[in-house]
Amino acid sequence: MPGILLTQDSGRIIGPIAKLLGYIMEAIFSLLDKIGIPNTGLAIILFTIVIYLLLMPLTIRQQKFAKLSAKMNPELQAIQAKYKDKKDNDSMMAMNMETQAVYAKYGVSPSGSCVQLLIQLPIMWALYRVIYNMPAYVRSIKEAFVPLVDKLIAQEGSAEFIQTFSNAGMYSKQFSNELFGNVTSYTQNTFIDVLNKATTAEWHSIAEKFPDLSGYVSNTLASLERYNNFIGLNIGNSPSYTMKEALANGAYGMVIAALAIPILSAVTQWINVKLMPSQQDSNSGNEQQDTMMQSMKMMNMTMPIMSAIFCYTLPAGLGLYWVAGAVVRSIQQVVINKHIDKIDLDELIKKNEGKAKKKLEKSGVRAEKLNAYANMNTKNVQVSNKPSMTQEEKEAAVKKSTEYYNKNAKPGSLAAKANMVKQYNEKNNK
Repeated sequence: MPGILLTQDSGRIIGPIAKLLGYIMEAIFSLLDKIGIPNTGLAIILFTIVIYLLLMPLTIRQQKFAKLSAKMNPELQAIQAKYKDKKDNDSMMAMNMETQAVYAKYGVSPSGSCVQLLIQLPIMWALYRVIYNMPAYVRSIKEAFVPLVDKLIAQEGSAEFIQTFSNAGMYSKQFSNELFGNVTSYTQNTFIDVLNKATTAEWHSIAEKFPDLSGYVSNTLASLERYNNFIGLNIGNSPSYTMKEALANGAYGMVIAALAIPILSAVTQWINVKLMPSQQDSNSGNEQQDTMMQSMKMMNMTMPIMSAIFCYTLPAGLGLYWVAGAVVRSIQQVVINKHIDKIDLDELIKKNEGKAKKKLEKSGVRAEKLNAYANMNTKNVQVSNKPSMTQEEKEAAVKKSTEYYNKNAKPGSLAAKANMVKQYNEKNNK
């Protein structure tokens, strides 16, 4: 049922991923419960570590792509410079052929980095979804709300009352849905959605509005406090709310604790950015790729500041996830950098050249000339200002190419079939 934020995500892509991640989160929380420490904050940290370890192969591939890209960019720039002032079709085809040969030589794809990011993006979004709505994925946390919610639903005017809560507006469609009040699970989920985001003051207001439920409110808060208390902080509240309460009550020690997560988030994000392998300042020769690289640099510069702002206003649990994620990524990056530094890139390039040659020969095209393009480097490339070929030169080049493929085309290949068509046309035109 769309719109039920407590229930697991129903999206075609995010939904199944979030469900799978939810199983992992519930397993971690259940394990902590069995050993006597059912703590949401600790569960988020362990969950973050597990997910980033599972993503380790993708991260290694992404960093390897960055290393190879930095090494091959001078060759791509040389090709771009070579054909800078040549816009005719023959030159464009030759430039594309040489570019593809370089990519084949290094064993990478022009969209390689984007693919890695696109794979990780839905996983990260689903991970955020699980952490932000833990009662939807962790049964024991949801069950802590149920006794109070069942009693609250039975109270006249309770639905109207909780709609006055600060975060109730984001669930307005659920309250107006025809299922609300008619389907028990839907109504129950909607109440828990709102209560899961309620502030401490809003929880106390329930006991004031419905005195008969004060015992249920106290028991629910006690259970949630047991789950959400992490080093003295209620990670269900935002640091901004915690700081306001602390200042109002004169608890200045809590002010420092409230600011700790946003500050740690900014610091760990900054460290994480510094540990990322730096891209070469020179252009890659690909306008789209260069634009993306500049966007990434700008995002890396603003990320620490933005993370501090978000962590200050959002529930502390999300901030804890960002801090844990940044720490895990930093450690991971150190390990990956050492691993990649041990890779013999020249040997890897040699293997890729062999694979590319076999692939070309399977298609009926000899690879020697194409590989010659890929073996060039920026030191020996001569940028030519020679004008485009004349018509006579083009005809001579076509004749030479035809003679070459007549002798070298593999039987059954596309080149061989093209020769048969050409010979047939020449015979009938005589």
